[in-house]
Amino acid sequence: MSVSMTGSGEVATPVESSKSAMTWGPIFGGAAAAIGVTLILLLLGSGLGLTMVSPWSGQSSSLGTLGVTAAIWLVLVQWLSSTLGGYITGRLRTKWAAVHTDEVFFRDTAHGFLSWALATVFVAGFLASSLTSLAGAGAQAAGSVVGSTATAAGTAAASSATSPLDLSTSYFTDALLRPDQARAAATSNDAAATSEVSRILLNGAAQGQVPDDDKAYLATIVSSRTGLSEADARTRVDTVLKRIDDAKVAAQKAADEARKAASTTALLGSLSLLIGAFIASAAAAFGGSQRDEEEDLIVARRL
Repeated sequence: MSVSMTGSGEVATPVESSKSAMTWGPIFGGAAAAIGVTLILLLLGSGLGLTMVSPWSGQSSSLGTLGVTAAIWLVLVQWLSSTLGGYITGRLRTKWAAVHTDEVFFRDTAHGFLSWALATVFVAGFLASSLTSLAGAGAQAAGSVVGSTATAAGTAAASSATSPLDLSTSYFTDALLRPDQARAAATSNDAAATSEVSRILLNGAAQGQVPDDDKAYLATIVSSRTGLSEADARTRVDTVLKRIDDAKVAAQKAADEARKAASTTALLGSLSLLIGAFIASAAAAFGGSQRDEEEDLIVARRL
């Protein structure tokens, strides 16, 4: 505590309140209001979103439209709940007597920010637990499906490679033992030819391309199995490989679009949260100023 001396020799001591500048009651009240409004609006948005989705072909909105609509709705939810929670926080606090107006403004904004922070943490935890529960239910359903098909899958897995190392070893073993008379070998053992073709295609997908000698060998096997000429068989092999490349490019494009959408959502969400914090603080300051303007005055008669 600092003490100053006036010109007349009097001692001036600053007035310091023994009470904390933080009032938790209005903070929790504003946070509860923001949480309630957020949950109501989220349920409303979920109901409206379900009306945009249909299992029938051509009757659902596009994924882009759904994503943009959901992002805009989340931003509106954040801003509306922040406004209400901050305003209630400012209006519910008691008047701070003998406090400078700048200090009052700072306390109101701080109370609004704390109210927004509590509501945001609660809603984030609620959504995280909900998504975890949904993911657990989906994993349990998937596990039951996998368990019901384990017998059939075990038979198929016993006759094929079960790891990338086994696949690579089988491919190079096939290359070492590849017969000169591939047509006769492919005709005599259909199962072995099918497995070998599968391993060649899988290795080509892993390496990004199929070598020319593998293409020639595939054309020979296709020609022996289908009765096509070598040229037609080579054309069919090239067509199938082109389809595999197109599917790979489409998968990469979808993954890149998902990455961009996730990045945009994260950036938009962080910006929305920052704006929501500012709105809550400003609304609390506005509510606090209205509360101070509408105070009641007690008139006492002088004796």
